[in-house]
Amino acid sequence: MTRIILFIAIICSTSSVWATDMRGRLGVGMSNQLANDLPAISIKMQQNKVFALGALLGFKSDDDHTQYGAGVRVFRLIFDEPQLNFYMAGTFASISYLDDKDKEKTGYQIDGTLGTEFHFTGLESLGFSCEFGVSVNDTGKGTTFQTLGNNFLKAAVHFYL
Repeated sequence: MTRIILFIAIICSTSSVWATDMRGRLGVGMSNQLANDLPAISIKMQQNKVFALGALLGFKSDDDHTQYGAGVRVFRLIFDEPQLNFYMAGTFASISYLDDKDKEKTGYQIDGTLGTEFHFTGLESLGFSCEFGVSVNDTGKGTTFQTLGNNFLKAAVHFYL
């Protein structure tokens, strides 16, 4: 019950959930969007009012195997509200995975998403993203075509410098 009340309070206080203009600022943060489930370091650089470029890098290494995911992202602003940015994004990534015989293999991931990035008033340097769309990837089980729905903990959280 406490969670429901907290959720309603956050939703009703929409005046405190606003984004800001990030042109020329570098965002550094995290994302869990890689199809091989590796948490990734994410960077995003807003090039101008319309375009942003990003990158993802995640890896896991132990005595037997090294897995990775590395990719680039391109963002295009669709429209902005006074304090909220809506965008479309494309992700192109090379990913590694372990096959059924515990051998390292290389695959790919291509995503097309729509999303939004928002900021809290007073915390303009912290951006939260939510995205949905489609993905085509190969992680050892053949080529998979699937829908995506990523909340801000999976899509991205960036701290803008």
